[in-house]
Amino acid sequence: MIVRKFLQWSETAGARERARAANALARAFVLYELPGEDRDAAEAAMALLLDDPSPMVRLALAEALATSPVSPRSVIHGLSKDQLDIAGLIVCCSPVLNDQDLVDLAADGRPGIQRAIAMREALRPAVCAAVAEVGGQLSVEELLDNATAHIAGVTLRRITERFGDEAELRARLLARVDLPCDVRHALIMKVGDALAQSSFVSGIVGRKRIIRVTDDACQHATLQLAGNIVGEEIPALVEHLRIAGKLTPAFLMHTLCVGNIDFFAAAIASISAVSDQRVRGMLVDGKRNAIQALYQSGGIDGAISEVFVSATLLWRQATKTETEPNALKITDQLIAQYASVDDNKPVADLLRLVEKMNLEFRRRASKNYAVSMVWEAA
Repeated sequence: MIVRKFLQWSETAGARERARAANALARAFVLYELPGEDRDAAEAAMALLLDDPSPMVRLALAEALATSPVSPRSVIHGLSKDQLDIAGLIVCCSPVLNDQDLVDLAADGRPGIQRAIAMREALRPAVCAAVAEVGGQLSVEELLDNATAHIAGVTLRRITERFGDEAELRARLLARVDLPCDVRHALIMKVGDALAQSSFVSGIVGRKRIIRVTDDACQHATLQLAGNIVGEEIPALVEHLRIAGKLTPAFLMHTLCVGNIDFFAAAIASISAVSDQRVRGMLVDGKRNAIQALYQSGGIDGAISEVFVSATLLWRQATKTETEPNALKITDQLIAQYASVDDNKPVADLLRLVEKMNLEFRRRASKNYAVSMVWEAA
């Protein structure tokens, strides 16, 4: 009876009157406990309003239903497929829509709807993954700006794969404290590539110099990254660097000399196919020949492997007398041991790197000493 009277009335009522009636009907449904028959009739009337020719009426309906958990699911679904200003309100706010609903809506491909999904409170990982997979750049930016969204590490990796070349998105990703280390490294490399390819920077610095500078900066950033990670993130970064071809003898020598033994052991385990536990045991207690065989099994050739063995034994000796091995002292001793190896180019190249590291450590030590003197004088 109610539905029939409503239909009869709506045939002659103007759009504004229908909109007010739609809003009042929807508010009554979500705010009051209507008797069973009246509730069914009200839901039926709202279903009919989904086909109202005036967007004003459907928007009024959406405004009343958008935030209520008791809104009829069939009506909410209908409104979520409406034009953007109506559907966006429902998609952004309605607690009636579940994760699967949101994933399906994201897959529809409307950028405005994808952005509305990305703005929802407490967005769950599966929905975040859907937006990251099919959403456009603006939708993904909105997702990254959503502080309540639960974005998994694998989703951040996928965003990097799709949009890592976009400066705006790179900045958002790099600002995240929950960014996996392997993803952070990939983005650092992309920043370096972007600088190296910049005609503006190349015009100021010079093409050859900018390539060298960016390579050095990226390597330094990678070393810092490797030095700051702990625990379960280490294997992921090691594997990422191995696949990217970054676990070079130079990189490994630096991590060994600075005493980043957790990362160094994980890297050697990765390239040698020896278990991490066994690698650690050999580094701490293994004999010289066994350590050299370990390095050679990872592709570090004979002459260079001898330098690695010497650095390992120096590190081992330092751990017995110092709380934290001194990288400056280790590189000093290593340079002294191999003072005359100019006839072996690979070893000479590696030792030039060790000398470069030594100079960096010495400058840092001098700076720290100068600062301490200033504080004492104050």
